[in-house]
Amino acid sequence: MTSRRAVALKRVNVGCGRTPTPGWVNFDNSWSVRLGQHPLLLRLVARSGLLGDAQLAFAQEVRALGVRWADATRLPLEDGSVELLYSSHMLEHLDRAEARAFLGEVRRVLAPGAIVRLAVPDISRLVSGYLRSGDADAFVASTLLATSRPRGPVARLRAAVVGGRDHAWMYDGASLCQLLIANGFVDAQVLAAGETTIPLPAPLDLQERADESVYVEARRDAHRS
Repeated sequence: MTSRRAVALKRVNVGCGRTPTPGWVNFDNSWSVRLGQHPLLLRLVARSGLLGDAQLAFAQEVRALGVRWADATRLPLEDGSVELLYSSHMLEHLDRAEARAFLGEVRRVLAPGAIVRLAVPDISRLVSGYLRSGDADAFVASTLLATSRPRGPVARLRAAVVGGRDHAWMYDGASLCQLLIANGFVDAQVLAAGETTIPLPAPLDLQERADESVYVEARRDAHRS
């Protein structure tokens, strides 16, 4: 019987988009990623007009990069099989129940003591910008919490199939730490761009979207429950 220590633990990027981490297991939940796994179906959908040129290019690009489709609330990974899980600018697209489900999955797949690193848009930066400018419309637009509804039948159908990319929630460093602690993680802390507690972090981009992000790391508690 193989011991757990003899099993190589994975490093995983969830919601990687166009920036998968080389050598890691990379997941994204975009329908473009799912379609990219089926080239014939992708061509048919593209001809229907449901995918724009940018989405078609994205599907082809992530297929070439080996990105796999996954629902963040149901990760196709074994319990305790991951030593490091990273997610950048994905969590804010989940509502509160989905965010808790995602963190439950993260806790399930992480080995005891393993690290999760999250990067999200920092709402405190947006608030600071609003306080400087006084432009309420620009502030609301920058949160992506309220986006324009699709106009026309093709746009509505495309939105129904592909989905929206608006934000369901926003965080600052303190609220993200609180969310992690409330969902069973320990040692949650805010880190500056480029800083990490991860041993041997390369090739992970520790400054991804640094001009708009807050970074938080936490650990799976050392005892599985």
